[in-house]
Amino acid sequence: MSDRAVATASAPVGDVEFSRAATDQILRRLGLCVGTGAMIVMALELPSVLVQPVDMSVWPELHLVSAYLMFGVLAIVSARGPVDAIRRTAAAAAVCYLAAAVATPLVYSVVHIGSFASWPYRGLAVGVMAAGLAWSRRGAAVYGAVLAVATSVSNTLVVPNSSMWALFGDITRAIGVAALFLWCVVYARAAAERVDREAVRQRSRAAAVAATSAREREGARFAALIHDAVLSTLLEASRAQQSSSVLRNQAARTLEQLELSRTAPAIDHLDAAATIEFLREAVREVAAEIPVQVSSRRAADLCLPIEAAQVLGAALSEAVRNSLRHADVAGRTVRRGVSVTIATGGIRVVLADDGAGFDPARVSADRMGIAGSILGRMRALAGGAAFVESAPGAGTVVTLVWGS
Repeated sequence: MSDRAVATASAPVGDVEFSRAATDQILRRLGLCVGTGAMIVMALELPSVLVQPVDMSVWPELHLVSAYLMFGVLAIVSARGPVDAIRRTAAAAAVCYLAAAVATPLVYSVVHIGSFASWPYRGLAVGVMAAGLAWSRRGAAVYGAVLAVATSVSNTLVVPNSSMWALFGDITRAIGVAALFLWCVVYARAAAERVDREAVRQRSRAAAVAATSAREREGARFAALIHDAVLSTLLEASRAQQSSSVLRNQAARTLEQLELSRTAPAIDHLDAAATIEFLREAVREVAAEIPVQVSSRRAADLCLPIEAAQVLGAALSEAVRNSLRHADVAGRTVRRGVSVTIATGGIRVVLADDGAGFDPARVSADRMGIAGSILGRMRALAGGAAFVESAPGAGTVVTLVWGS
């Protein structure tokens, strides 16, 4: 994995776009509900408004529309507009409703036909909810208290036979209603904010785990590369009495592998043909004379991730090295062969030799050749597995399996 990939994994992904996802969603839905509900309330209040007596030649219809017009805009903005405009529109709607409540005594002298109270008093919940969308908890609470008092006072001024006790009761009921609806809006917003904060924390934790996992995989891959290529080259160099073309070629391939390990592969997957060539090359890099036989089930379609291909190739190369290093028997030629079987969604690679063999139970667990570079490497691969079958004098069979 490249440094850029590790850096990307170590940072929270998408916090800019999604850190307010739940908050914005609840704000949009509440704005749509409040705006639509206010328009329904206006339609229900319109018949009683049309029959009320008029004072100072101010049209009651205009008074009603001025109070609820911005709520219609709020519904439209919440449905299709930008999220930032919802709070501004809600603030405008709340201010317009408060202004209409204050202006009620200027519009009506006495409300006595088809109504027991003025409509701003009955509909104060929509104004309070708009304030809950627009401002902070404290600001919305102050607005709710002011609106409750304003609608109660204006209601007392226009309703016949009102008294101070009636005003006190109206204020008490209005504050209770305002507190109830404001609590609903504030609680919904607070819950959405908690969801957003938890989502950010979860993404940060996931990114940290991914970065740690990436570093561990990178460390394991590099340790296996050091063992398979660097240490093998150094070991062969220490044993050789003089320089040879085989040793020089192996050293050149090792340097090339170290250089390639610094960059990520340009492709993501290999098909069946590319996988076969990749595995043939993994064998040729160690021993070009070992034959590779391929069989494929009819209509098999393989899509092998590049990471899985690299692990398979590295494990196969190490298995070939181990065979060349330990399987030779004095007095006869050891036969070796690799068979590759491809099926839809899976692949099996088998390296078999008829050499000296060994007892797998007596192999130390800290030996990197089998435990780390073959078995451990394949087990760490998602969908991967490896099996080593051997006995003294009976040869060795190494099976590598991957399934999607």
